[in-house]
Amino acid sequence: MRELVIDGTRITDDDGHCYVIAEIGHNHQGSVEKARELILSATECGVDAVKLQKRDNRALYTRAAYEAPYDHENSFGPTYGEHREALELDRDAYIELQRTARDAGVTLFATAFDKASADFLADLDMPAYKTASGDLRNTPLLRHVASIGKPMLVSTGGATMDDIDRAVETITAVNTQICLLQCTAVYPAAAEELELGVITTLRERFPELVIGLSDHQDGIAMSLVAYMLGARIMEKHFTLSHTLKGTDHAFSLMPEGMRKLVRDLRRVPAALGDGVKRPLASEEPALKKMGKMLVAARDLEPGHVLAEGDVVARSPADGGLPPYEFDGLLGRSLSRALREDEAITYDGLVPLDEPVVRAAG
Repeated sequence: MRELVIDGTRITDDDGHCYVIAEIGHNHQGSVEKARELILSATECGVDAVKLQKRDNRALYTRAAYEAPYDHENSFGPTYGEHREALELDRDAYIELQRTARDAGVTLFATAFDKASADFLADLDMPAYKTASGDLRNTPLLRHVASIGKPMLVSTGGATMDDIDRAVETITAVNTQICLLQCTAVYPAAAEELELGVITTLRERFPELVIGLSDHQDGIAMSLVAYMLGARIMEKHFTLSHTLKGTDHAFSLMPEGMRKLVRDLRRVPAALGDGVKRPLASEEPALKKMGKMLVAARDLEPGHVLAEGDVVARSPADGGLPPYEFDGLLGRSLSRALREDEAITYDGLVPLDEPVVRAAG
């Protein structure tokens, strides 16, 4: 059975609950206060978790990449390394944000981009770990994060099925708590690049694993489609404004969008129902008003034998026989008079088993 438990929340196909993650990433711009504001806002939207990103930049990048000039409108430093360092939060910041999340009642965890960052997060006892699409082929990192023993969410952007098989084999050798996230590593991703059908492929290939979506599309509709295909974890980038400095803000959901996404995902299980077609009590007023019943087309006397022109279907449906009884009424005799538009009921008809009384000749 597919099941993953993150910080006490059980994620499975059974109850239909979709676990929603607000991906803050570095949209906090290196500010613990902005990060705190994002966490509280996301919590108000009803998400299950908020997620950060952690990098040990000196270890992660080559010297050339770290020292490369970064003259860009979204830059927070003159070199790429200084830009990345400006966006990092230290241990004290993480501890403060853990306290904020705990008090707000939301789960906080992060993506580990390298072993040092994984150890940093493990020392803080994070309840789950994310690995990015760029690390799907990084089996040493996957093995290291898996060894921490906490649930792992693994993004699969840019992967072949062989890459996914290798990653799953690497992780499950030491840790079976894993969710695969269908992902397109484009920011933002066009709808035609989402390949949501892969969710079905992954569910069929890994029947024991929870499957989700890391959605980089700039709307909410595709996440609902993913849910219907079986995704039970949904990750969406989150910001307080599309105009803030940074590449992720433009395609991130703002609070109104995140609230709508959570609302709609929560509605889907109830909207699906149990698959049994039945009339609902709430439908009765509309069906009474719009429905039709069989009535007399004109004034009719007792003993009249009903013919096709004597019976008509008219609204509302408030007491007469339903129109599907029309054929069965033809040829039946009236036991009492009917006025035009009066409902036809069986108690106004001569019973079928009553002897026919013939006049003397």
